[in-house]
Amino acid sequence: MSDRAIGRREFTLLGGAAALLPLTARAQQRGRMRHVGIFAVGNPQGVLPRFEAFRKALAELGWAEGRNVIFIERLSHNDSARAPLLAAEMAQLAPDVIFVATSPALQTMRRATSTIPIVFATVTDPVGQGFVTHLARPGGNITGFAGQDFGLAAKQLELLRKIEPSIVRVAQVFDPLQTLSARLFAEFEAAAPSFGIQMSNMAIRTADDIERALNTFAAEPRGGLYVVASAATAQYQRLIITLAARHRLPAMYQLPYFVVNGGLACYGIDEIEPSRQAASYVDRILKGAKAGDLPVQLPTKFKFVVNMQTAKALGFSLSPEVLALADEVIE
Repeated sequence: MSDRAIGRREFTLLGGAAALLPLTARAQQRGRMRHVGIFAVGNPQGVLPRFEAFRKALAELGWAEGRNVIFIERLSHNDSARAPLLAAEMAQLAPDVIFVATSPALQTMRRATSTIPIVFATVTDPVGQGFVTHLARPGGNITGFAGQDFGLAAKQLELLRKIEPSIVRVAQVFDPLQTLSARLFAEFEAAAPSFGIQMSNMAIRTADDIERALNTFAAEPRGGLYVVASAATAQYQRLIITLAARHRLPAMYQLPYFVVNGGLACYGIDEIEPSRQAASYVDRILKGAKAGDLPVQLPTKFKFVVNMQTAKALGFSLSPEVLALADEVIE
């Protein structure tokens, strides 16, 4: 089913004409049924499992689809040009609360409404990006559960060196439109000397960028990669994974789904758990709480995932120490 079809399925649930009902009729309908928006911008493989976890957690809190809640979905996936239009449609439908699971989705949805409560998951540095004023008391209509916690660079480099001790160069592969990449790179630069590693930046936007940059980087030995999650790296993840394998470049990825698809390793947040937790905030808002009064919560769970099959294909023999440290080993 296309993302356009999926993104518009709520019209079937609402009978199409619900959005055209007089305001009094809609108010009466809302007395029986609550409306929860789900808005996405990004790679489907990355966001859809988060939405499934969110919906399941909300059901466990007593919100059954078709009985007391209707989900209104707008999923633009990798088509960023459609995102503002879909966000505007979502705002016009005026759900009781909206759930988003990425920074681009929150950025787009925030421009469409400043009044409808929005609960986010896996959004990095919400204060630094200007989404909320304070973590403890965010104010406004936005709150949620933060994603990547800064301060992981040293651990990520440590694990990369444990996988391949000969590494002396690491390139951060990033999308220049990803505004947080500069801060991540600064952390890697600060941590790298402790491991005898020299950091460099590898900006990519197209397939040609990736091939050219990785081929050039691989011309010198003892290199490795750190791949920042973004729309561009998600879109070209298979190309990045293929080229890393071709050049035997050990790569650490920011999110686990890259490793599921053949990447070597990941150390970071459990990207599904914040979506489950977000259901608790949506539940509280539906019961009368204000989004601005609910504190933004930072991640507490991190996991190390390695792909054994990829390691063997690259010729790396994962040590017992690495395997013991791994929270998940993909055979």
